[in-house]
Amino acid sequence: MAKIHFDTDYMSGAHPKVMERLMETNFDQTPGYGTDTYTAEAKELILEACGTPDARVFFLVGGTQTNSTVIDGVLARHEGVLCAESGHINVHESGAIEATGHKVLILPSYEGKVAAEDVSRYIEIFYSDETYEHMVAPGMLYISFPTEYGTIYSLKELQDISDVCHKAGIPLFIDGARLGYGLAADGGDVTLKDIARLSDVFYIGGTKVGALFGEAVVVTDPNLLKNFTPLVKQHGALLAKGRLLGVQFGALFTDGLYDTISKDCVGKAMRVRNIFTEKGYKVEVDSPTNQQFFRLPNDVIDRLKEDVSFELWGPRGETETVVRFVTGWTTTDNDIDTLESILNQKS
Repeated sequence: MAKIHFDTDYMSGAHPKVMERLMETNFDQTPGYGTDTYTAEAKELILEACGTPDARVFFLVGGTQTNSTVIDGVLARHEGVLCAESGHINVHESGAIEATGHKVLILPSYEGKVAAEDVSRYIEIFYSDETYEHMVAPGMLYISFPTEYGTIYSLKELQDISDVCHKAGIPLFIDGARLGYGLAADGGDVTLKDIARLSDVFYIGGTKVGALFGEAVVVTDPNLLKNFTPLVKQHGALLAKGRLLGVQFGALFTDGLYDTISKDCVGKAMRVRNIFTEKGYKVEVDSPTNQQFFRLPNDVIDRLKEDVSFELWGPRGETETVVRFVTGWTTTDNDIDTLESILNQKS
């Protein structure tokens, strides 16, 4: 029996409807670097969904490129970016931010989230130090929605964070690599329009939500990233065949496909969660999104690994370890049925 995969949400190619549009437009000849009509149409669809007709949209190839390019573009040379200790730019991007000459400034992490009061306290303490001009200044705040632990901010939490940032005069940047899953989470009260309203720049992830590749950066602050395209090129993130990004996002934002993919994946993740909890295993993080974390005995992990592919979340423990199961657009109900059967056999 072939292994079933719950490693991550970008293991397969693209959603069939995205591939269909790519094939339909494959022989079209268009200008490069996103100056084509498909890209223009995709931008309009995104701006309409965000409720921000005056914002600007840029398409980049991948998440790490997007984070490093946006952060490098926002910050002055003497500034750093505030980030949760568990944030992606601090943990899993191989020093990409530091490679641009900027420091990641660490904040406490609460299941992946930062608290508005911690942001405010950091900035207050920084400027109350008489030697602050010799230190790396907090020039922006980076958060993820959902976080690296699959958790989401409430609307109030996001509003409070936005208020602190704007009072301090620093931009709020939201990493939306898995944005669709955060918006589709049961019990969440944040919408795409809220994300656009409360942040200064954010991105809509495509790579992990049905596209072959690509992220859509939405810049809502008119004073931010005024000369962004040259910076994108400097970072190697400007695709010559830019229409491939426009075509994909055009498909994702037609007839609610982005939302449909996200809701389906979250629903399947809840089934995975129920399978483990019904067997008595501990949920490590209360994630309402497509990432689910469990603490399992090592012997159960070893037996499961014979037929199921998933990730250890951190170092292997002496007797038990936290694992991550992720659903994607190719996850089927049959995959989850099979997982349940295997877990029943090997627990």
